[in-house]
Amino acid sequence: MADRECAHRHGFVAFLQGDIKREALLTGPYFRAQTGYPASPKTIGEAIRKRRLDLGLKQREAAKMIGCNYLTLVNWEKGHFTPRVNRMAGVVRFLGYNPLPTGSTIAKQLVAHRKARGLTQKNFARELGIDPSTLAKWERGEREPNWEFLERVLSKMKERR
Repeated sequence: MADRECAHRHGFVAFLQGDIKREALLTGPYFRAQTGYPASPKTIGEAIRKRRLDLGLKQREAAKMIGCNYLTLVNWEKGHFTPRVNRMAGVVRFLGYNPLPTGSTIAKQLVAHRKARGLTQKNFARELGIDPSTLAKWERGEREPNWEFLERVLSKMKERR
């Protein structure tokens, strides 16, 4: 008891046994045990958090690199939202890989490629020189591009990898 009174008089607080254990949890790189370090991320937000912690960045710094608002990044990491298409190019750049599934069909591959580049259907269709409704049908799997357009699409996909 005298030790506690002495500690308070001198401007510091004596640690109790529980405080020492709690402080021990805060050690180690990036406080992984305390912050919920995602060792094997299952969502885009977890992948962003893992990369950010691996780089030793604060959320504001990572948000600036991605090109989004700080609170937007917080919401992605917490799993409240997922990145919109217009932010995916920054996310892919930040992560160093495309976190979206590529798919086994041309339709799924088109969608994944377009989203990874952060393009809307309208912008990607303009880039390919086709009508947006045609691209929409391709992406839904209702139609497949003919050989001429398929070659154009594949060349666009290859040049951006």
